[in-house]
Amino acid sequence: MAAAMALDHNDLNSNRSLRLQTLVRLRWLAVGGQSIAVVITALWLQFPLPLVPCSVLIASLALLNTFLTIRFPPTHRLTPPAAFALLGLDLAQLTALLFITGGLANPFAPLLCVPVIISSASQPKPHSIVLAGLAVIGVTALAFSPFPLPWYPGTVLLIPRVLTAGIWFAIVSMTAFAAFYTYRVSLEASELSEALTATELVLQREKHLSQLDGLAAAAAHELGTPLATISVVAKEMERELGDDPRFGEDVHLLRSQSERCRDILKRITTLSSESEEHMRLLPLSSLIEEVMAPHREFGIEIELKEKGDRASEPVGIRNAGILYGLGNLLENAVDYARKKVTVTAEHTAERVKVTIEDDGDGFSPDILMRIGEPYVTKRQKDDSAGGLGLGLFIAKTLLERSGARLRFENGSSGARVSVEWPRTLMDMKLAK
Repeated sequence: MAAAMALDHNDLNSNRSLRLQTLVRLRWLAVGGQSIAVVITALWLQFPLPLVPCSVLIASLALLNTFLTIRFPPTHRLTPPAAFALLGLDLAQLTALLFITGGLANPFAPLLCVPVIISSASQPKPHSIVLAGLAVIGVTALAFSPFPLPWYPGTVLLIPRVLTAGIWFAIVSMTAFAAFYTYRVSLEASELSEALTATELVLQREKHLSQLDGLAAAAAHELGTPLATISVVAKEMERELGDDPRFGEDVHLLRSQSERCRDILKRITTLSSESEEHMRLLPLSSLIEEVMAPHREFGIEIELKEKGDRASEPVGIRNAGILYGLGNLLENAVDYARKKVTVTAEHTAERVKVTIEDDGDGFSPDILMRIGEPYVTKRQKDDSAGGLGLGLFIAKTLLERSGARLRFENGSSGARVSVEWPRTLMDMKLAK
């Protein structure tokens, strides 16, 4: 079910989009910074600078930014090709500006990595790779710039070829590292966001299911009055037409069915009022049994071991998140077990612990290090199980929200998952 609610893992990159307003603001920051650098270099330091070409390049960026601001609303989101084109223009403009002001000798040359980093954080991987290739071409072109670095009049600042090569390598490696790091962080944030959305949807569904009792009671109450009227009319009709050969049988049927409907509504009302009290509070043993019940019909033996007296077991408020989380862990154990799953429930004065063990192959070492992350879909490398891998993440998130601590490990015969709460969080008697 979580798989149906979440985006496909392979489509996460393609669904990350860049808001035009964000790019426009970054460009205005670039226009301001470039203008300040040119003004300080030409007017304050009075270095010989190709002022007109620099002004034209900066003005072109400002004009394009103004056009985009007027043409599109602030909420407009760029498609990947449009974002690639705009970031490519930014890269070309900055490369041209650096080319005529000293190339790699210009201390602002590392700024060429900025468009690549922005693309890595917000665009599909192929677009970012192409933009990174263009950035490498631009950095290489800067290494052969014939324009000297603006310096004091009468002094030519010569940069040794070895130093130029070192600067080239530093900028290229910095671009690659920063782009890859940004891509990974952004991808993990996207995965986490999608997985948390699925978690919220699961919680919402569980709450809706728990509210059906109240809806049933309300429906029974609303239907009670018109059904009572129908019953009274049916009795009168039966009294008058009960012996009529034409309508007697139909009247008897109407009366019996109205009585049946009244009994059904009475049971619904009673069930709702009774279950609201006794199902709102749930002892630990009843909670475990409710989690285990749906999984007993799959050919896998499920054994319950209770450590502790039921007379002193914790009694807490029914929590849909705990029920779903433990149910998902148990379902996962049943899926991978060979013959048997063991559920151990224990409680002391300080803590409550539930352990789920199966006799399967356990977790492989590399999966064990990442267990509980979104989109970890398998226990073993050669496992062909499908799905998005959100189930275990959702279970872990819901249980941790309830105050539990989870531990995943391999036991003597298979996988073992331990879920432990402070007793105060699971026992209403202590909470009071």
